[in-house]
Amino acid sequence: MTRIDAKFAELNAANKKAFVSYVMAGDPDFDTSLEIVKGLPAAGVDIIELGLPFTDPMADGPTIQLAGQRALEVGMTLTRTLELAAKFRETDDTTPIVLMGYYNPIYSRGVDKFLVDAKEAGIDGLIVVDLPPEEDTELCIPAQAAGLNFIRLATPTTDAKRLPRVLQNTSGFVYYVSINGITGAAEAEATNVGPEVARIQEASGLPVIVGFGVNTPEKAEAIAAVADGTVVGSAIVSKIGAGESVADVLAFVKTLSDGAHRA
Repeated sequence: MTRIDAKFAELNAANKKAFVSYVMAGDPDFDTSLEIVKGLPAAGVDIIELGLPFTDPMADGPTIQLAGQRALEVGMTLTRTLELAAKFRETDDTTPIVLMGYYNPIYSRGVDKFLVDAKEAGIDGLIVVDLPPEEDTELCIPAQAAGLNFIRLATPTTDAKRLPRVLQNTSGFVYYVSINGITGAAEAEATNVGPEVARIQEASGLPVIVGFGVNTPEKAEAIAAVADGTVVGSAIVSKIGAGESVADVLAFVKTLSDGAHRA
């Protein structure tokens, strides 16, 4: 059982929805980013999505693109991202970390070496948005064999014919992208999300976490109410990008987690 599996078992036992937060590793700098990440569990975060900075983030809107640029400008790399995760693990051995990004840095490092290094750093799962299921032999299947969950994205355009292929080899949870488009582009609507979540839950037997377009405590509560939990990214990253203090960023995260946990 991975940390992700254990976390959902714990949440289910407590009849509680999951709150997942996304932050870009190294934004605005390594030390501040580490301080924020270390503070997320106390702010109510159940699972941390740690963004891997990349030069061409095709699924991300301007807010997260800029966060990646800030991180790259201060020298963040895949190695430094794993170092940040390892430093977090020095004081927290239970909160799951999902590394979210693109395949190029992993491919450049070498899949076998990356998986060894990721496990040693305390990474629990991967979301690699530009690797479709047709490429499962590249990373997904080796990751599963190494004990990492490989989390797939489903979207409003994932129809009944495509869904079984998307869910094949998926583990941990399914990330449902609530809108057509990039991160931060529009708001999620619970009335649209609910039926899709139910369809994916039935087909997968896995928890379904909804992200993209969740930006307030009220929205987090509404979306979590029709899913197994929710993800907030751009709204948190924008606070970091605006230069708000670590305390203020974490206080905002706490309002979001409280919203999701009320569901």
